[in-house]
Amino acid sequence: MREERSGRAAEDVDSVLGALADPTRRLLLDLLAEQGTATATTLAERLPVSRQAVVKHLAVLDAAGLVSGSRVGREVRYALRPAALDAAARWMAALAADWDRRLANIKRVAESAEQASRSHRTD
Repeated sequence: MREERSGRAAEDVDSVLGALADPTRRLLLDLLAEQGTATATTLAERLPVSRQAVVKHLAVLDAAGLVSGSRVGREVRYALRPAALDAAARWMAALAADWDRRLANIKRVAESAEQASRSHRTD
């Protein structure tokens, strides 16, 4: 687990989780998933924030690798990039699996202690 969180991979996951911490950015991801690609102007029409705020949020999402922007004429069209989200999901799954193993060990120790206690009482 510790190896997965070292170096660039840890920075990538940290960046993704930081970007996802904001509800407006999560909503932007939802909108892009729904629409495929969209401009900041189109996205701002569906949100209670300004176009400039949307552009700033998209810059954070872009830096985290969650979206990419490509120029089409005078517009920048944004699209989802799921690879960064996949990497964060893999890290979370590994963390969950590690906790599951730890909890299983605790349960096994507790059950062994309970059996030993019962056995000791019947002797």
